[in-house]
Amino acid sequence: MSSAERIGILGGTFDPVHAGHIAVAQAARHALGLRQVWLMPSRVPPHRHGPQASVYHRFAMVAMAALSVEGLLASDADLETPGPSYTIELLERLHVEGYRPSQIVFITGADAFADIATWRRYPALLDAAHFAVVSRPRQRVEAMRERLPELSEHFVLAETNEARARLDGPQPAVFLIDAPTPDVSSTNIRQRLQTGTSIVGLVPADVERYIRRHGLYAAEIPTAGHLHEHTAQ
Repeated sequence: MSSAERIGILGGTFDPVHAGHIAVAQAARHALGLRQVWLMPSRVPPHRHGPQASVYHRFAMVAMAALSVEGLLASDADLETPGPSYTIELLERLHVEGYRPSQIVFITGADAFADIATWRRYPALLDAAHFAVVSRPRQRVEAMRERLPELSEHFVLAETNEARARLDGPQPAVFLIDAPTPDVSSTNIRQRLQTGTSIVGLVPADVERYIRRHGLYAAEIPTAGHLHEHTAQ
C-alpha cells in the first residue's frame, strides 16, 4: 500500500493547538511516510474537563495551523459527535466509510499513550488502526516497553525494515517514534495568556493573532455566537 492511501490522524482538544501538536504530527508523517495527517479536534474530550474555547474557535485555530505546514489538513469529522469523542468510535466510523485498519495511523504523544489502558474498549481498539506514539519531553518512547509490557508484541521502532513490513501487514502495530518535540502544553499557553505572558513561538503566528483578536482564554471568553450578533437598529 502506498503512503497516499494511508491517513494519519492526530486527534485532541486543541485548546489551543500549539507547536507540540504540530511537531508530533510532522514526526509521525516523516517517520512513517504519510502523505497527509488530519488534525481532528474533538467536540467533547472523554478524559478531560470541557475545553475553554468553543468548538468553532478550536476548529478555526486548527485550520490556520494546518495551512501553515505542508502535509497537514484540518478535519471536522469528530465535531458532530453528540457525546464524548472516543477514539474507538471514530475509528469504527472510518471503517464504515471504507478505511481498513491498515490504512489508518492514529497518532498520539507518549504522554497520552502511557494511559492507553484507560481508553474506551482497550485493548480491542489497538486492532482498529495502527498507532504512532511520538516522544514528548520527559516521556521517551522507550519507556513504553516497561510501562506497558503486555503490548510488547505490538511495539515496533519506526523507520526500520520491520516497521515498513508491519505497516502493510494484516495486524495493526504500535510504532514508536523518538523525535524532539517542544516542551509546551495547551494548559501552559492558557495560563500565560491569563497572566499576560508572551506565547510567541508556542503557537503558529496566525493562531496567536486569532487568539488575541477574539480575546480567547482571558477572564471572560467570548463564545462563537458573539461573532455573529447584530445590534437591533
